[in-house]
Amino acid sequence: MAAQIIDGKQVAADMRAELKDEVARLKEKGIVPGLGVVLVGEDPASKSYVTAKERTCEEIGIHSDDNRLPAEASQKDLMALVEKMNKDPKINGILVQLPLPKHLNEAEVLLAIDPAKDVDGFHPMNVGKMVVDEKAFLSCTPHGVIQLLIRSGVKIEGAEVVIVGRSNIVGKPLANMLIQKNPTGNATVTVCHTRTKDLAAHTKRADILIAAAGRPNTITADMVKEGVVVIDVGVNRVEDATKKRGYRLVGDVDFEAVKEKASFITPVPGGVGPMTITMLLYNTVESAKRAAGLAPGE
Repeated sequence: MAAQIIDGKQVAADMRAELKDEVARLKEKGIVPGLGVVLVGEDPASKSYVTAKERTCEEIGIHSDDNRLPAEASQKDLMALVEKMNKDPKINGILVQLPLPKHLNEAEVLLAIDPAKDVDGFHPMNVGKMVVDEKAFLSCTPHGVIQLLIRSGVKIEGAEVVIVGRSNIVGKPLANMLIQKNPTGNATVTVCHTRTKDLAAHTKRADILIAAAGRPNTITADMVKEGVVVIDVGVNRVEDATKKRGYRLVGDVDFEAVKEKASFITPVPGGVGPMTITMLLYNTVESAKRAAGLAPGE
């Protein structure tokens, strides 16, 4: 029996509808969540991503403060813009779109963002708070993965979770979130990577397998057990002459083969991807509530 498809587009749409209602309630209290966005240069993928974020902000009712800088902008110019948004009470979240042009220091820029407005969840202060299970902005893609699992009825507590990939953006934060002693954690987590010996020996044990390696067909059907839940975070371009663009997008999992053994599986595209923007805006709304001194649920 083929797996049930976890529809990330639908889960994201449901969450955006919830956020839209919450933003409407906040506006009745005179609170308008605001997201400051910085795009440096003309990278097509970054422009497309920022445009999608702006469109979703409008859909939900979040104020979007859009800032475009030329590719040759200096570090000083970028740092000044970040500082301006740090001080602006109308801005609750700051997003500096990565990657930046090579002459700019990304680490310095991210460190300059006020942790209270770090809705990407990349600032070391938020990462540290996440590790010790204090209130923090959670990194958007890992948090989106957890929301997909929860909203699909997948039990995380007690599950054997294997993550393939150890990036600072997905693998490491997700492992930390899943081992926390709270309702969305309590899993037993193994993190695999390029130096792991006998990857299949680990993946075959997984009740929940999360692929975030950045390489097509890293996970094949012979590497998973029957009934596994598979979350594919990978997005890879594969040449395809039959497509107008000359390529197609695939994940890290051999989807067609693995879906015949899995109980749940995410597609690529349309799985984890739509959740990332949604969780960014979720964090922005949370930031606005904290800035207004509202308790959870208010």
